[in-house]
Amino acid sequence: MSPRTPAAHVLPQSRVLLLAIATGLIVASNYYAQPLLQLLAGVFEVSAGQAGWVVTVAQLAYATGLLLIVPLGDRLERRRLIVGLFVLAAVGLVISATASGLTQLLLGTALSGLSAVAAQVIIPHAATLAAPEQRGRVVGTIMAGLLLGILLARTASGVLAGIGSWHTIYSVACVALLLLAVALAKLLPAHQPTATLSYPRLIGSVLALLRDEPLLRQRSLLGGLLFAGFSVFWTPLAFLLSGPAYGYSIATIGLFGLVGAAGALAASRAGRLSDRGLGRWVAGGGLVMLLLSWLVLVWAPVSLLALVLGVLLLDIAVQAVHINNQSVIYQLDESARSRITSAYMTCYFIGGASGSALGTSAWTQYGWNGVCVLGGLLAVLGLVVFFMPLRAPHR
Repeated sequence: MSPRTPAAHVLPQSRVLLLAIATGLIVASNYYAQPLLQLLAGVFEVSAGQAGWVVTVAQLAYATGLLLIVPLGDRLERRRLIVGLFVLAAVGLVISATASGLTQLLLGTALSGLSAVAAQVIIPHAATLAAPEQRGRVVGTIMAGLLLGILLARTASGVLAGIGSWHTIYSVACVALLLLAVALAKLLPAHQPTATLSYPRLIGSVLALLRDEPLLRQRSLLGGLLFAGFSVFWTPLAFLLSGPAYGYSIATIGLFGLVGAAGALAASRAGRLSDRGLGRWVAGGGLVMLLLSWLVLVWAPVSLLALVLGVLLLDIAVQAVHINNQSVIYQLDESARSRITSAYMTCYFIGGASGSALGTSAWTQYGWNGVCVLGGLLAVLGLVVFFMPLRAPHR
């Protein structure tokens, strides 16, 4: 083993926590706009549908980075790649913070979204560093950080917009990412690449993995449906909460991220259950809970209790299934974990971008009932995909 390649048992808990924080903060940059959509529509004098493109562009850029950048984690030294992406994401946040029009905000959002895939370089790196019997727990902890970043981004954005302006969150996040880049450069173990493929062949091998591994195809499709449903809920939520049903301020809307953050607590537990061989029960139960959450959320316009309960059920379900998906696919090929992550997460965020666009459209045309019907259909499709029989892998 190369002296620059850490053994699988030397990842202390303090470093796991650093990676969880880093993962959460860089992914958060894709979600700061969500509670601000109504405000941004007014500031830039655009429709709700046009403002919603800020979220969609972030997720499309992230999906692009997952396909084109994350596989480099098997080809380049991971620490340098991660630190470089953190700096690039900070540049994107500067562009967003100084935006005077929607086009500039979309440009900054695209750059920070593309670079935020550093999170998906961190996750397989941590899986490589962790001992096999602890891999589910380590991945679960880092994924908890990721989900907290997604959900608490809304809270931070709403609160800081209430204190300052919509620009504030982007400035603060830029400074935070630069500080984390310095910490990761000093504390993250270096890791030499295992793949020697050229870049075109490296990208091609991602598609080959999807072609040859039916389990990866199944879980990638399931992940896409999962995150589509997640985005169908969270993207139009700001319009519901700021509308006649509730009339909440931006700061109050942001606080709903705290409710959803409870779902992150399921991450570590889901990883431990997967380590014990109960992963299929975790995934199946999570999908049933996801469908149940939409039945509860139908009552959200008339019941705050139903909204809070629905948010908890939805976020716990999404996180539990997502963690199980990753625990399963990381067992396929240790030498290709970055490319496996690329294949899975590209499908995951294509689903998220589609869900954001469809959720905004459903809200515009059919209101909250349309949002819930769409989310319920996606949950049913997830159950169908999960229980479909798999073909033998093609080698």
